[in-house]
Amino acid sequence: MNKIKWACIITLIGMIAIASINPLEMQSYLLHQVGTVLMLIALLYANHKITLSNLSFVLYCGFLAVHIVAAHYLYSYVPYNNWIQSLFHFDLNAFFGWQRNMFDRFVHFAYGFLLYPFFYQIFQHWLNPLKQSYKIALICIMWVMASSMFYELIEWWIAIGLSPEEAENYNGQQGDIWDAHQDMFLALLGSLIAWIAFSKK
Repeated sequence: MNKIKWACIITLIGMIAIASINPLEMQSYLLHQVGTVLMLIALLYANHKITLSNLSFVLYCGFLAVHIVAAHYLYSYVPYNNWIQSLFHFDLNAFFGWQRNMFDRFVHFAYGFLLYPFFYQIFQHWLNPLKQSYKIALICIMWVMASSMFYELIEWWIAIGLSPEEAENYNGQQGDIWDAHQDMFLALLGSLIAWIAFSKK
């Protein structure tokens, strides 16, 4: 790995260490961080096999960084609005009329947008005979949709084994019965925007 990739890995390890200090609820935090570890292993394995571009690697790590922050605050309690108000004196929630914490929506959008280049490079390598870039792009978008749905199913399966309070802490639906649907849609939207943004890269 080059210096940029090593810097990303070291930064993520540091973030995990800091985020592990007094998270809002340790059990839910650890459940979220299992996903972080698995995704980090997948990233390192993929980079070992095909040598990912710096863009794919950095954006992938960017998604993990966002997820680590969200895990510390159980997604539903990330004080993003307070941070924005402190830095820019702007109330984002009031401007859009949001009544819930929207950071989880942002993370699902980031999944589709930030991981698209990684998925594209993986499928481009595996499906080498498939030369047309738009076909690979469509496969990436379908993968984002399928993996988003599978993640929502995993959340549901885990929640079944938890108490109602623990399930809410882990899932972070915040009373929204369409939470899973909107999360999947935002991941899809992120991948579509990434397709446009990175199509010439």
